[in-house]
Amino acid sequence: MAHQRGPLVWTIAKIFRDVPSDITIEVSGGVFALHKFPLVSRSGRMRRLVAEHRESDISRVELLSLPGGAEAFELAAKFCYGINFEITSANVAQLCCISDYLEMTEEYSKDNLGSRAEEYLESVVCKNLEMCVEVLQQCENLLPLADELKIVSRCIDAIASKACVEQIASSFSRLEYSSSGRLHMNRQAKCEGDWWIEDLSVLRIDLYQNVITAMKCRGVRPESVGASLMNYAQKELTKKSSLWNPSSQSKVEIVADSNGHERLVVETIVGLLPVEKLVVPISFLFGLLRSAVMLDCTIACRLDLERRIGSHLDIASLDDLLIPSFRHAGDTLFDVDTIHRILINFSQQEDSEDDMVDTSVFESESPHSPSQTALLKVAKLVDNYLAEIAPDANLKLSKFMVIAETLPAHARTVHDGLYRAIDVYLKAHQGLSDADKKKLCKLIDFQKLSQEAGAHAAQNERLPLQSIVQVLYYEQLRLRNALCCSYPDEDHKPMHQSWRISSGALSATMSPRDNYASLRRENRELKLELARLRMRLNDLEKEHVCMKKDIEKSNSRKIMTSFSKKIGKLNFFGHSSSRGSTSSSRHSQRTDSKVIERI
Repeated sequence: MAHQRGPLVWTIAKIFRDVPSDITIEVSGGVFALHKFPLVSRSGRMRRLVAEHRESDISRVELLSLPGGAEAFELAAKFCYGINFEITSANVAQLCCISDYLEMTEEYSKDNLGSRAEEYLESVVCKNLEMCVEVLQQCENLLPLADELKIVSRCIDAIASKACVEQIASSFSRLEYSSSGRLHMNRQAKCEGDWWIEDLSVLRIDLYQNVITAMKCRGVRPESVGASLMNYAQKELTKKSSLWNPSSQSKVEIVADSNGHERLVVETIVGLLPVEKLVVPISFLFGLLRSAVMLDCTIACRLDLERRIGSHLDIASLDDLLIPSFRHAGDTLFDVDTIHRILINFSQQEDSEDDMVDTSVFESESPHSPSQTALLKVAKLVDNYLAEIAPDANLKLSKFMVIAETLPAHARTVHDGLYRAIDVYLKAHQGLSDADKKKLCKLIDFQKLSQEAGAHAAQNERLPLQSIVQVLYYEQLRLRNALCCSYPDEDHKPMHQSWRISSGALSATMSPRDNYASLRRENRELKLELARLRMRLNDLEKEHVCMKKDIEKSNSRKIMTSFSKKIGKLNFFGHSSSRGSTSSSRHSQRTDSKVIERI
């Protein structure tokens, strides 16, 4: 026997040193010079080949399609020559396949190679999960024969059964009695039944898919399935760091992926995700989505991920939403279209939940209901996302506005975040027309700006003049309402009536052809008047505190009379309480009326 493996050649040559070889077996990976008698006594295929060529006295046989190659044939030849060797989990799959190919069954010899390999597979391998995984690894190069012999299916069923049993045993180990004598599960105890997760990560993706499918059918916990999927994805996909690094935008490695292995991994894992919510972290779902976009996975795969992400978008972070765009050079830095579809999924989910439960009408309007809380979180997240993508020079106004308008109006109780994002966009896109600026600023409800944001907007020259006037008007309304709340006993109804009447008169007499300089002058006057009002409010608050202390001490009517006189002297909005009103009060009334007319 002539072969590259020294020990086997030496042993067989020693036994048959006086008998020359009479047949040469050529397999993929080697050539063996052997003897017909040991082979035909064990192998039905070899017996048939020799019998068919008895007249020509065949001396050379080619077995190029032999499963397992030269290594497997060497073990079969050893068995035919009676040389002992050990059957292990590393070679049992090869022995089963080679014995089937060479027909080394009980029909031709008692205790033949096929029966011995099958016995080891059933009694040893299928009782041990790690051995089953190792045999499945060996089957990767033996398909489809290993599948036809049911080696793959038996190992998969054994793995699923063992994993299920391990989890049941682990659950029983976490059972304990409470102080009241009741049996309950200790959630804080570490679950030891998922040690198989690391073992499965060495399997090829098609075999891994079959194993996870079998586990789900057997009732393995969704959390364990999700943990296994995460572990497998991180091992297979982090070989290309750009897949899981949000800041990396390298496309060279993706182009170099000729066989599409990463694409197959992503699509398979998405198909294996459990239907239960929150089984895997949302950051993992975003990582899969980022990989699906980069690898150009199927539309169904991406839509499934977008739907899953939209179902609990309220727990996402800003870094999750920053999915780089990998299309052409003139596109935006980030994939805005994908985020838009995720927001639509979130909004539709909110609508469907409202339709399912009749009482959800009250819950959706309540600020403490779960749906409203989720809306507030997502609205804040969207505003931060808009501020992050706003500096992009390639971001069109239509895309920016469609993201801002996706959520319903009641999702934002405060418009500070939206105002900041629009301000960043206006700063980065200074070439916008006045009409586009007005259209963009219509998204802001200036009445929902905080005091700090309102003060910033009042001095923001990037905003249209109409928006600035609205901000100043609402600032004055806020101050007036603060005064009304501070002194509820005062009758302010005449002041409100005079405000509306005077503003209507001025609206009729104002000319629409006022030039730009006049508007700027009026804005400056409004800002000065606003500053005076704030100073007067501070003085009034100080006077109020002092007079309150005097009232508590003396409890005298004289002090209340003097307090009323001092308030009468402080004319805040130009409403004359006596004939001695100052010219500044009349100027304030005219200016305020102009504000109302302009709006």
